[in-house]
Amino acid sequence: MVQKEKEVTVGHRGRFDIIANILNSSLNGAKKTQLMYKCNLSFKQLGTYLSFLLDKKLLNGKLSRQSRESILYITTEKGLSFLKAYRTLNALLTA
Repeated sequence: MVQKEKEVTVGHRGRFDIIANILNSSLNGAKKTQLMYKCNLSFKQLGTYLSFLLDKKLLNGKLSRQSRESILYITTEKGLSFLKAYRTLNALLTA
């Protein structure tokens, strides 16, 4: 029995794409609302990803006291390693 290969859909982001987008948007620090708009995610979706990234130590949260007390999310060294690997794999797949 021959199994048909799955076609790659264009335009839909996968989990790794979203994670890379969040980490890239957090390189210089970003608040939750900023990430929500930059990454085009709902509040609930972003919350799920932030929990995962914080748990895996790819992202750090620190208290920001600029205008109001809120959390500033910053990409960690481990997150930078993920971005480097992601970009390498993405380049291989699109070449």
